[in-house]
Amino acid sequence: MSLRVRAPFSGTLLAIEQVPDPVFAASMVGAGVGVEPAADAGAVDVVAPVSGRLLKVHPHAFIVLTPEGRGVLVHVGLDTVKLDGAPFTLHVAEGDEVAAGDRVVTVDVAAVRAAGLSPVSPVVVMDAAADTMPEVAAGTQVHAGDTLFTWGT
Repeated sequence: MSLRVRAPFSGTLLAIEQVPDPVFAASMVGAGVGVEPAADAGAVDVVAPVSGRLLKVHPHAFIVLTPEGRGVLVHVGLDTVKLDGAPFTLHVAEGDEVAAGDRVVTVDVAAVRAAGLSPVSPVVVMDAAADTMPEVAAGTQVHAGDTLFTWGT
């Protein structure tokens, strides 16, 4: 069974190894990619990359559990937990059902950068081995809802 994972917002697609965080870059959380918003991005709506139930919701990160039981994590920026939710506005609650493309959170990317943090956002299939990740076209521009990768067979 394959899982189509979509872009949570518009930006530049990064291979997971390019994500400036050693845990994500080593695929310790799971197989995936990073997305970096444009340098001039302000408020950005972050949308669900897959359909399912919101298993965990924090201002800076969320996990969507698909009907097939796969968890997909979107971590909005790196080390953004340090911001105590300040540049984030949640639009959902834990346990809500979402469709791919539904707005989950809005982030003020400029505020993340002003705090000295990276807005690069990993999007990973939880607990998936790195060698299960298909090739991605790193460096390409993606728009919210575009397919980032299709994971699985």
